Amino acid sequence: KEDTAIGVIFAGMLALGVALISTTRSYSVDLAHFMFGDVLGVSSGDLVLTAVFGALVLAIVFAFYKEFLVYAFDPLLAATLRVPTRFFRYLLLVMLAVTIVISLQTVGVALMVAMLVTPAATALLLTRRLPAMMGLSAALGAFSAIAGLYLSYYVNVASGAAIVLIATALFVLAFVVAPGRGVLWRLVSR
Repeated sequence: KEDTAIGVIFAGMLALGVALISTTRSYSVDLAHFMFGDVLGVSSGDLVLTAVFGALVLAIVFAFYKEFLVYAFDPLLAATLRVPTRFFRYLLLVMLAVTIVISLQTVGVALMVAMLVTPAATALLLTRRLPAMMGLSAALGAFSAIAGLYLSYYVNVASGAAIVLIATALFVLAFVVAPGRGVLWRLVSR
């Protein structure tokens, strides 16, 4: 499966990067910044770059929403409708890669996967419609970032880790109390 291949390549490239950096003795950047990011070290230039590429990814999603929807949920139907499935597959992978590269400075390699998956998984527990899920996922990610920064300041923990911990706490909360899908909802409905 593609997700397994992504996981293997991700781990392999991370190991390669750590190995290459460890051989360079004159390199003075702390490896913890690569692993866990440095939210407080993001420059204004990084913010502009993030805004530009983020807007580009969003524009592509809005422009090809129907094609992505058909391709993601029924590739056979997409091929029948003559949607260029190979093009949209690679476009989706390129957009994912751009999103990952943009987020590396903020949350780092180790926590970046959690910020891609956790808000979306939380939104999936709370809604069934894709547009609502996409909006809710973005809102949950933004809330996690803001709340995580406050948590990191007042508890004196790493910012990237605090952001992901907030996102994880929201997921656990939704897993327990989500209407129709939460653990408590299912217990009460029995």
